[in-house]
Amino acid sequence: MVIGMIHASKRAMGIEYAIRDVVLPARELERKGIKVIRLNIGDPVKFDFQPPEHMKEAYCRAIMEGHNYYGESEGDRELREAIVERERRKNGVDITPEDVRVTAAVTEALQLIFGASINPGDELLIPGPSYPPYVGLVKFYDGVPVEYRSVEEEGWKPDVDDIRKRITEKTRAIAVINPNNPTGALYDRKVLKEILDIAGEHDIFVISDEIYDLMTYEGQHVSPASLTKDVPVIVMNGMSKVYFATGWRLGYMYYVDPEDRLAELREAIDKMARIRLCPSTPAQKAAIAGLTGPMDYLRSYMAKLKERRDYIYNRLNEMPGISAQKPEGAFYIFPKIEEGPWKSDKEFVLDVLNNAHVLFVHGSGFGRNGAGHFRAVFLPPVEILERAMASLEDFMKKRLAE
Repeated sequence: MVIGMIHASKRAMGIEYAIRDVVLPARELERKGIKVIRLNIGDPVKFDFQPPEHMKEAYCRAIMEGHNYYGESEGDRELREAIVERERRKNGVDITPEDVRVTAAVTEALQLIFGASINPGDELLIPGPSYPPYVGLVKFYDGVPVEYRSVEEEGWKPDVDDIRKRITEKTRAIAVINPNNPTGALYDRKVLKEILDIAGEHDIFVISDEIYDLMTYEGQHVSPASLTKDVPVIVMNGMSKVYFATGWRLGYMYYVDPEDRLAELREAIDKMARIRLCPSTPAQKAAIAGLTGPMDYLRSYMAKLKERRDYIYNRLNEMPGISAQKPEGAFYIFPKIEEGPWKSDKEFVLDVLNNAHVLFVHGSGFGRNGAGHFRAVFLPPVEILERAMASLEDFMKKRLAE
């Protein structure tokens, strides 16, 4: 009897996630005793950031007080009330707990939204470059991710004319990531209003990823949910970034739907939420403490990040063969590879890894509009960034002289 290969599904085998895929060759170097400076993953807790003490205490207390049971599929009622108040205070939106769903971070919110709204062949407009799950999950549900252009020379702001050109009869929604991952761009009110107008003209909804909303440097974040009059907006946020609780995997989504046009979609999302049971119960109790407690920690954290942002931005622009726009939010920078012998940005990233021992993510891993670039995080202390940038600069000088 011939025993054949048991094949995996095409949808699973087609998944790519550049941010973690590049870790595999880095591990090979580390197994050989080579120290790699990892600037690939956006996890502040891997460096000198932690959730505030009152959140950590609340998590431990929740466990010890017995909150270790299955929770409600839509999320803890008290947490949803805290989210309503937080979003009313931050964005001025008029929502109720019934408009809020708690998720296992923004990634699960994306799974729920895409799974509920995308039929085979449906299209979703996403910023280019974009966070990889937007491409991977749309494809997983047999949809078609369509990148709209972001203008590098204008700080990676969306090209509204390009969005308009890419709308078809198959377009279901326009996604906005603001502040943006991987570019750090911060979208202004005018651009967001124009995106809402386009969505309204074509009877589609807007998905707004706001996980970095309070992580801005010179400007302030604006939510399309605060601007809409009749266009449905689904907002996603969570505890990973602004509250520095990445490993807790807790997020939320809410609907701003003035004309109740998302009723069927909401029902479908709730069906999906029920079949996955519930988010983490103790993490939800701790999230309440985060949303209702003091946020004075954020001032000092953002001061550190601004110093690191300014340092890496200046150093990259001093190097031969590299240029970069200044990020206005989040903790990423997305430099352009101006010249060199590399045939692709992935080849560049692997060459840097193997010879300079610094790990970045190739720009094409964030979509075709990211080609010719790479993403770096500026989360480590300046002394670590100094070592990384010195190694990268030596590497660039050597390669460009060859």
